[in-house]
Amino acid sequence: MKRISILIADDEEEIADLIAIHLEKEGYHCLKVADGQEAIHVIQTQVIDLLILDIMMPKMDGYEVTRQIRERYNMPIIFLSAKTSDFDKVHGLVIGADDYMTKPFTPIELVARVNAQLRRFIKLNQPKVDSKVILEFGGLVIAPDQRTVMLYGENIELTPKEFDILYLLASHPKKVYGVENIFQQVWGDAYFEGGNTVMVHIRTLRKKLGEDKRKNKLIKTVWGVGYTFNG
Repeated sequence: MKRISILIADDEEEIADLIAIHLEKEGYHCLKVADGQEAIHVIQTQVIDLLILDIMMPKMDGYEVTRQIRERYNMPIIFLSAKTSDFDKVHGLVIGADDYMTKPFTPIELVARVNAQLRRFIKLNQPKVDSKVILEFGGLVIAPDQRTVMLYGENIELTPKEFDILYLLASHPKKVYGVENIFQQVWGDAYFEGGNTVMVHIRTLRKKLGEDKRKNKLIKTVWGVGYTFNG
């Protein structure tokens, strides 16, 4: 599986190199950019698991980068900036950053914060399955305790991952889940590039549920965003 990828967005090359050296010692894959627009481009075209972001950068500052990212992505963001005022720290956290460190910094502390943010992110995105809650939608019955699915009285044989995907979506009807988010919650790991794994599982799940014969689909595709349960 691909290593966790961390994007370092800082126009000070020496600082970006220093961060990358220490993170790569921890086994992370690091990418570096020197301006805000390039940071947005990388995030849109590659799978990034965590972003270390400077505020004062050419072309687009870190605040605007964060605003645009938070419209579509939920990976952890750590601000690393020379701005030290309480206003800057609070503003960064309010617009969507998960942590804020000031320069000068100690690499060992930054690594510790990166590790903590990734542990927290993966843990919070684990599927929360209440074994006492049986979900019913018309003729569909999902029993998490027995991990069984019945459709109009007929047992539907699902793989463990297919069941987890179905239960995740059905537990939150109408909520849209992106492919990356589904992978992180069901597989319990950081999303990796080439992850059509989720799409393949959903395609098989739909076939087993007879979605090709159903007029009102249970699992709907929200183009460009992800999937939602139409219960």
